[in-house]
Amino acid sequence: MEPMTTKAKVITWSSVVAVVVLAVFLFFKFWFVYSEGVNDGDINYFQKEGFIFKTYEGKMIQTGLKSKPANGGAIQSNEFKFSVDDERIAQQLMEVPSNGVKLHWHRYLGTLPWRGNSEFVVDSIVSHK
Repeated sequence: MEPMTTKAKVITWSSVVAVVVLAVFLFFKFWFVYSEGVNDGDINYFQKEGFIFKTYEGKMIQTGLKSKPANGGAIQSNEFKFSVDDERIAQQLMEVPSNGVKLHWHRYLGTLPWRGNSEFVVDSIVSHK
């Protein structure tokens, strides 16, 4: 067996480094939990959708008071779009009243088709009215 040439060693090590860099990138993009938190509000819609991968998608309306010095304040609402990849959590969300729901979520830097259309993936219902 002949020893590897310098060119073959460079190609081999470059390939190994490329595979490791790609694996690290994919991990941080799709599996690393960037942040997590809780949102409270009223669920506007929650549905199962998709052509190949059927995922649960929803939108929550969060109301709050926005301070404006000129008129003393105004009602502001924010939308929180989320996905649910756990069938049990999805069934619970379909059964609870849509107002006053508090959801715990994980945020990923990228979406995967089987996990949903949103970077925010709900993993539990903290409370509801």
